[in-house]
Amino acid sequence: MVSTVAAWGMVGVIWMVQLVHYPLLGRLSALQPSIAAVDHQRRITWVVGPLMAAEGVTALVLLVSRPASMSALSAIVAAALLGVALLSTAFVQVPLHARLAEGHDDAVVRSLISTNWVRTAAWTARGIVLAAVLASA
Repeated sequence: MVSTVAAWGMVGVIWMVQLVHYPLLGRLSALQPSIAAVDHQRRITWVVGPLMAAEGVTALVLLVSRPASMSALSAIVAAALLGVALLSTAFVQVPLHARLAEGHDDAVVRSLISTNWVRTAAWTARGIVLAAVLASA
């Protein structure tokens, strides 16, 4: 249950980031480059940090001890999708945010938005897998 709630929390956040926040961040970074990027990083951490931590812990728990209604495959797929989202965050989005903090660059903004679709798809698929497991319980 905690895993599903945290996952759907991130689904909501990632879609809002994809469709609203990143396009606005691109516009704001053109006006105040370092302030926009640094403020985003500082403020978003308070929102996604607890959700990501809950997801990480519960994903590991579900791999080791899952409810009877959850197949091993579902646990592995859900964990793998979280891995995709977190690896993309660490190795794609965080470096792009760092580049944006150095100064506005339209190409970096476009990359941030286009590459974020990987996380958006991964978290959405993860939420669907976990919701399906919860619904079948």
